[in-house]
Amino acid sequence: MKSKSGIVTVVVLAAFAAIVLYFTFGGEGSDPVTEPQAEAPAAQQVSSEPYLTGLTDLTGKPVDMEKDKVIFLNVWATWCGPCVMEMPGIQKLYERYKSNDKVRFYIVSDEDAETINPFVARKDYQLPFYIYQNMYPPVLDGNAIPRSYIIHKGRVLTQMIGAADWDTPETYAVIDKALQDS
Repeated sequence: MKSKSGIVTVVVLAAFAAIVLYFTFGGEGSDPVTEPQAEAPAAQQVSSEPYLTGLTDLTGKPVDMEKDKVIFLNVWATWCGPCVMEMPGIQKLYERYKSNDKVRFYIVSDEDAETINPFVARKDYQLPFYIYQNMYPPVLDGNAIPRSYIIHKGRVLTQMIGAADWDTPETYAVIDKALQDS
């Protein structure tokens, strides 16, 4: 009896892992960063710049992405295992730069505040979380999460599709170089 339940558990866990990998890495083998983008309807034209308009904070207040800052942008979801895995490193990176008035963090999800707030409270993250439910500019569009970008002066300096450790000397070097160019 116990061996059958163990087999069922292993099969269920393997299926879950396969589903997570499928959705994390795009499922069809296409490169989510360079995939051609369909033309947006006229009413929803998107910018070619790597900035988001229409962000709201978790209380519903509109927020403008600050174009004159070095920006760390992370697109994630609470249900995404790799997103959750990289969040502690993002928190550490944020702690390093949060007092620098030339750096801004935007941790963005398309989920609602009722879903995000309990996650944030449970994990005790102090990151600036936002909600975005519009079309992404083509340079930021992709079908996989997590995806993260370091943006400065309208250019994507670094991008990563998939989970990464962001609390690294390499990341500091990119941000610090952008700060010197400010």
